[in-house]
Amino acid sequence: MASATLARPPVDHFGGEDFASLLDETLGRDVGFDGSVVTGTVIRLTEEFAIVDVGLKSEGRVSLKEFGVPGMDHEVKPGDVIELYVERYEDRDGSIVLSREKARREEAWTNLEKAFEGSQRVNGTIYGRVKGGFTVDLGGAMAFLPGSQVDIRPVRDVGPLMGSPQPFQILKMDRARGNIVVSRRAVLEETRAEQRSELIQGLKEGMILDGVVKNITDYGAFVDLGGVDGLLHVTDIAWKRINHPSEALQIGQAVRVQVIRFNSETQRISLGMKQLEADPWEGVAAKYPPGARYSGRVTNITDYGAFVELEAGVEGLVHVSEMSWTKKNVHPGKIVATSQEVDVMVLDVDSSKRRISLGLKQVQRNPWEVFAEEHKIGTTVEGEIRNITEFGLFIGLSADIDGMVHMSDLSWDEAGEAAMANFEKGQVIQAKVLDVDVEKERISLGIKQLHDDPAADTLSRVNKGMVVTCVVTAVQANGIEVKVDEVLTGFIRRAELARDKGDQRPERFAVGEKVDAKVVSVDRASRKLSLTIKGREVEEDKQAINEYGSSDSGASLGDILSAAIRRRSAQTPE
Repeated sequence: MASATLARPPVDHFGGEDFASLLDETLGRDVGFDGSVVTGTVIRLTEEFAIVDVGLKSEGRVSLKEFGVPGMDHEVKPGDVIELYVERYEDRDGSIVLSREKARREEAWTNLEKAFEGSQRVNGTIYGRVKGGFTVDLGGAMAFLPGSQVDIRPVRDVGPLMGSPQPFQILKMDRARGNIVVSRRAVLEETRAEQRSELIQGLKEGMILDGVVKNITDYGAFVDLGGVDGLLHVTDIAWKRINHPSEALQIGQAVRVQVIRFNSETQRISLGMKQLEADPWEGVAAKYPPGARYSGRVTNITDYGAFVELEAGVEGLVHVSEMSWTKKNVHPGKIVATSQEVDVMVLDVDSSKRRISLGLKQVQRNPWEVFAEEHKIGTTVEGEIRNITEFGLFIGLSADIDGMVHMSDLSWDEAGEAAMANFEKGQVIQAKVLDVDVEKERISLGIKQLHDDPAADTLSRVNKGMVVTCVVTAVQANGIEVKVDEVLTGFIRRAELARDKGDQRPERFAVGEKVDAKVVSVDRASRKLSLTIKGREVEEDKQAINEYGSSDSGASLGDILSAAIRRRSAQTPE
């Protein structure tokens, strides 16, 4: 732009020009300078203005506020040569009104339009907040930066970005309205794409890279490697158990990772952090031999057991079957709690599968072994009836173990079901220890054994083949029930009631009637006899024949038996 007064055509005195034109010429005023950009030199500074010589008839002035970057103090001194925008050639005081800001804006707009047309980046400074975003100074022109265009990821604190020069991409321009919309995110994405391409080309498995945690999910964390993301699975964060990635990582955290797997076709990258540390499972078999006891912390509880951490990165499983000697079919959570310190025993180690089997109950004495040591066979114990089943009673012997009284061991005289009717749940009773099976975790008790067997004497005298006198106690269709000495129970089947078939009728007998029968078998455990009348009669016939003669001599069997009967009658005292 010109910095001197423009020439005017000569006119005749009092000619065609009016008085205003003559006055303009006399005063040297040239309205052609309004709205133009001129170059001037700072002459001096006042408290509010910089006085500038722009080569015109009068000096101009510029507010000192226009010489500073927004938010910073002004930097201007006498002698500085600057470009200025002429707002008015002359104000009321006769001074030229100049604007440094508008000059910068005009120049900036021109340069920005060229950059916008060429899709070039521009430099600017974020200096203020407005609704929905921020204001940016683009070398004199003000632009709007939407909040969504600040960064690739949401930024919580923009403080570090304020006041520092940043590259931007112009998205929209409207000079008539004075609107400019810029994006910092577009620049970052473009740079990110370049970095991504460069990184992908040189990426190899085993490489160690630095990254920033971008996002956290339930199954892992996504790490920004500088233009490309990789997945850090929760199982590869650390050797020790991590239930959720947030326990070890947080968004924005800088991490060092190793490339575990890389698929060049899908460009999927699997990362690991624990691979950069020594594997704690090396030498585990020698360090944790079976049978050794250790203390650990419960890290996780499942339906099938609990995991116990022996050291950082080394865990063992206590299966539910190895948690308690006495608590069966209960959830592990009712026995131990997460983070609880427990003592365990190593049962087995499989280094190849990275498994250690632990036992919780093994560090405590087997209660059945303790009971067997303290209560020998035949010892009398006392306890409460905890349960009654169809086959016997369960008696509580301690807080953890029970003993069982089978229905056959309730009474010497009464049948099992009848004897069980005499007991009820919660009743405290005494019993005798019959057997302790530690391996099967069973304790057999007896109540009837507290007293001597009333049939013991009779059982000691009764043997197979003996003839005993019985009393009929019941008549049934298939035979009769009898008792011997009122303590032993016997049964005579229908076919064994008589030698002759016609007499093998149970109804021939009456309850309370006495009969003689031969002992066929003795069941001493159940205290029962198997008897026969038929066998006794056959045996007596043989004896009579042997004693009184044979039918071969001409005597009939009736004659022989009649003679035997008369002989016995004569010998029997009255």
